[in-house]
Amino acid sequence: MTALIVIGAFLLLLAALPFLIEAMRTPMSKARQNTAPGQIASLSQGATHFRWHGREDGKVVLCIHGLSTPSYVFAATERSLAGLGYRVLSYDLYGRGHSARVKGDQTLAFFLTQVDDLLRDQNVDGKLNVLGFSMGAQIATAFTAQNLNRVDALILVAPAGVSPKTAGNRSSLWQAPIIGDWMTRVAGGWNLRRELVEHRSIATVIPDFEDRQAGETYMRGFLPAVLSSRRHLLPMSLTPNLKRCQGIPTLAFWGTDDPIVPLSAMGQLARHAPDAHHAQIKGAGHNLLQTHPAQVADHLAVFLKT
Repeated sequence: MTALIVIGAFLLLLAALPFLIEAMRTPMSKARQNTAPGQIASLSQGATHFRWHGREDGKVVLCIHGLSTPSYVFAATERSLAGLGYRVLSYDLYGRGHSARVKGDQTLAFFLTQVDDLLRDQNVDGKLNVLGFSMGAQIATAFTAQNLNRVDALILVAPAGVSPKTAGNRSSLWQAPIIGDWMTRVAGGWNLRRELVEHRSIATVIPDFEDRQAGETYMRGFLPAVLSSRRHLLPMSLTPNLKRCQGIPTLAFWGTDDPIVPLSAMGQLARHAPDAHHAQIKGAGHNLLQTHPAQVADHLAVFLKT
């Protein structure tokens, strides 16, 4: 009898452990959002942190970040585009950075609603350019496919979703129902921090780039958001929406040493978008926006000028 009670208590503790650990993480409070280096917009799904850079009369470039790195990933890109005369709008996807931790499946429609809400809130109703990094490229391409008359150019940086190999590096066990949720909340932070150490790069824009990424894992709601995106967005192919973007000038960036989105994906994207331009950044990994900002800026200047 005593043994059954002990076993039952142990099983109950295992079941409660992910919720206890998640509750111990730092919440994204309004007070914390008030310290954000930008502004907060109250949108239909929740509060969204965003920033503007550049001249107010410049053509808008919308920047959409990826799975686990908030909008500060565009630190160098914002300056480069602003220097070219553009007005740059970057923001944090729900569950990341200083944006709200919103409940619900993080599907493509979920993120497109956030984009539409933000543009409406900021009165952006004219033509614009759209730039997406990693998972953000999937969102950027889908937005462009739905707004062909509004988008002047599409820029994809290390785009996810080109092939199943670029959908993410989690095993099926991590994404499985119930067990995946348990593992993510209990060990997901440790696992992501381990990956950051393995892929640590010499960032030239933000010296503590990987450390700031790791800091996200201590925020409540971040890991569940990442898991939801892995389940509901990353496995989706980018190519159907890309095919609908024929006629939209497109530039794709690739890091020759990218362990997450391999260079082989460039050929696959080229087959579906034969008119797209491609820029290979030699020696760059997945974080090429941080490690090779000058090369990225040069290609952007040439592409947007032409």
